[in-house]
Amino acid sequence: MQTTMKMAVDAVDHTKYIARSRASVEALKSANLLKNLNINALIYGESGVGKVSLCKHILPESIVVDGENLDEVLECLSTQNNLIIKNFHRIGNFQKVKSVIKLHKTRIIATSLDKLSEKIADEFFSLKITIPPLRDRLEDVSLLAEKFFKEVSIAFGFLKKNELSLENFSLDLSQNCFSLRKSIYLKYLINSMSEQDVLEMMEAFLSKKVGGKDDYRELLYLFDVPLIKCGFKKFHSQLLMSEKFGLNRNTLRKKINDYKDTYQLQ
Repeated sequence: MQTTMKMAVDAVDHTKYIARSRASVEALKSANLLKNLNINALIYGESGVGKVSLCKHILPESIVVDGENLDEVLECLSTQNNLIIKNFHRIGNFQKVKSVIKLHKTRIIATSLDKLSEKIADEFFSLKITIPPLRDRLEDVSLLAEKFFKEVSIAFGFLKKNELSLENFSLDLSQNCFSLRKSIYLKYLINSMSEQDVLEMMEAFLSKKVGGKDDYRELLYLFDVPLIKCGFKKFHSQLLMSEKFGLNRNTLRKKINDYKDTYQLQ
């Protein structure tokens, strides 16, 4: 899902877990209550919605273990007073985990991508919180985008003033915060890259591809597709594009037909 950037106004910002939408604020209120309650809680949501960030808001000093690694989970449960378990749905032996929690009286805050059975969820957790995907929390997107933009600016150095702005920025929400962060990093890097950087990047990419048969023909799309897409956006006409590119119209039309389905050329 793509969305267009709108700048944020008032918001709740707890550094790690950012909330402005109603759903996020409600989740944060529940998390704040859990700071002072010694009960186990489960946080549901898609990958990248901020489940672990909310867990760390509740238990900032706790370590995080993955439910997929049962031995590590059991070891940590026996040595820690509080524990964050991500991917709780991947635990292979719920009864063994339950017995260790009961023995050591370990408090857990867990995350899950999938809904657990009602029986398992009720056995382990007194409270369940659901964090909706970003596509249903668009009020949070601008705040997160600003956070990631500042992050990449610090990491790679600021561009010249007004050279790149989040206004009207195309953001990828398909994988929630993961794709959102990636789209901002890519946009920032693309705008800061020199011609030499592009050549070095292409060389590094092609070095992993070459070695087959008829490599030149097979890899030519890496040049053709972005150039044709750019031409469509700039010239809005195959005729004008062929003139500007110095390319025969029939040759250009053939290239467009060859790529249009796979690479979504108009």
